[in-house]
Amino acid sequence: MEMQKSELNSELGVVRIADEVVSTVAGLAAIDVDGVSSMSGGWGTELVEKLGRKNFGKGIKVEVNNQETKIDIFVIIDYGYEIPQVAEIVQKEVKVAVETMTGLTVTAVNIHVVGVSIKKEDNAEIDLD
Repeated sequence: MEMQKSELNSELGVVRIADEVVSTVAGLAAIDVDGVSSMSGGWGTELVEKLGRKNFGKGIKVEVNNQETKIDIFVIIDYGYEIPQVAEIVQKEVKVAVETMTGLTVTAVNIHVVGVSIKKEDNAEIDLD
């Protein structure tokens, strides 16, 4: 079963937007939100990145049907941030970015928080006196 790709018809022809483009736009918008540590794409994408190829669509699942898209985002949140607040901001930023850049209508942005990142302090000295 082949999924129908997004097509924008104009007087000069057809513009087709690949799912990977939508996932990259969504990923870049999501990672810019304060409190988002990283995207979680599983062991396959982690291996690809270790081999030197950045994947800006990592942790993003996109379903495009005609002029609409549904997006699932798998994120790791920084410790200390309010998860519902960060998730809501990610939803808004991703919706605006995808709709602005692609012309698609975003029907849903589902956030899946799959972890919390705890940052280690840089060699903090402990004074025992």
